[in-house]
Amino acid sequence: MRQFRSLACFSLALLLALAPPSLTSFAASRVYHGIDVSEWQGDIDFEAVRQSGIDAVYIRAGEGSDYVDAYFESHYQGALAAGLKIGYYHYVTAQNEEEAREQARFFCSLIRGKTVDLYPAMDFESFPGLDVEEINAIGAAFMETLNDCLGYTPSLYSDTNNTASVWDSSFSSYPLWVAEYGPAVPSNTGYWATWDGFQYSDAGNVPGISGQVDLDYFKDTMLVSGGNDSGSPDDSAAYTVRPGDTLWAIARRFGTTVEALVQANDIPDPNLIYPGQVLTIPGRGEMQATYTVRPGDTLWAIARRFGTTVQELVSLNEIANPGLIYPGQVLRLPDSSSVLVYRVVQGDTLSGIALRFGTTVQALVQANHIADPNLIDVGQTLVIPQ
Repeated sequence: MRQFRSLACFSLALLLALAPPSLTSFAASRVYHGIDVSEWQGDIDFEAVRQSGIDAVYIRAGEGSDYVDAYFESHYQGALAAGLKIGYYHYVTAQNEEEAREQARFFCSLIRGKTVDLYPAMDFESFPGLDVEEINAIGAAFMETLNDCLGYTPSLYSDTNNTASVWDSSFSSYPLWVAEYGPAVPSNTGYWATWDGFQYSDAGNVPGISGQVDLDYFKDTMLVSGGNDSGSPDDSAAYTVRPGDTLWAIARRFGTTVEALVQANDIPDPNLIYPGQVLTIPGRGEMQATYTVRPGDTLWAIARRFGTTVQELVSLNEIANPGLIYPGQVLRLPDSSSVLVYRVVQGDTLSGIALRFGTTVQALVQANHIADPNLIDVGQTLVIPQ
């Protein structure tokens, strides 16, 4: 995403001396795998991106007060068709408050009428000739104008250097999307208690994208309520069946159940769907966490593992007999701020997941009743001990 690295005049020693202590907590019930893209990525096969395990994408809308990213519309249409969570960012070049307001209104006009799942972000990272006070005034003018235009809060994209040394406490009311490459978690979040988005690499390789791309984690705290540009609920979406699809695979892809799809679409035979058929996906706006039942599982054990109750699972999944669940059955999990849920993607290892979330392999094994620490499955849902 970055076009420049900011404020080289601040030495590392000064940053370390002034920065608030680092925080590594995850105040969320789910973390989404994400990327952010612009015209630099060119044409993207978003279906391949989604199948690789990516849940969400931030798309660059434009820059300044009149430049629209050359791939903005095609990236949007591709991400929407693939069923990804979508957010937008705008590269700010303003040198004064009036220019900031103009650029915010331009950004708002670009995304108006489009699906918005993640808080739109201000990317203001190059400050030639500006001091910290001027930077904050320009940033505040942009964010306030964008907030007024959208009707809900925007978010701030920043690297850890600027988070620690540039942005003042007034910005901590906005969701923070912070960039730092190398550490398992951001080393500094400035005046923010924690992060909402974390860009942890600028050298990712993702199927469907030629060349490298930024990689991110997004907590559910980055999700706009209802996932649309008005902030009003939008609990369903449409999906067109493709050759080879099954209801079970579609349910797993969108975090729902076969039963819910059958009910929402009046399907008489769950084993008979056909290419071109348009299905309503219930609960698409919520992107709820799910768990696939394994041999030996019981509702009681699943409830205990995910910090919920048998009664909640029964109610949420419309289970007629709590003593009867079967391997391969996909269960919805209740939202919970006390339990962090992570979905395994290709290339993950327990040691890598443990490092990323500040825990241990042993703790993951114990929390998830894993028989072989060297064997985890893509799509498997893990509880992250906190």
